[in-house]
Amino acid sequence: MDIDALLQHYFGTDDPDTITDLGFTLGSERLRVDFGTEKEPGRRFALWVLMEVLGFAPLPAEAFPKDPDLKRAAEDYLTAAERMEREEEEE
Repeated sequence: MDIDALLQHYFGTDDPDTITDLGFTLGSERLRVDFGTEKEPGRRFALWVLMEVLGFAPLPAEAFPKDPDLKRAAEDYLTAAERMEREEEEE
């Protein structure tokens, strides 16, 4: 899934810096609902990544309690994101 397309779908823009407070509230509510009802694993993971990027994703164990592969992928994503953040701070 394309993160820009997801941003556009849920928040009406592909630029997170232009999301209004109301737009963020409404979009994040829709995103949470869709995440909770999505059955397709790849789409569910993409929705989780978007929530993580925006700062409101549940922890991997809470997000994927019945799917150890997705839970592990989410944990790996967090590890990689933290590593990239540390590397950026060191530059």
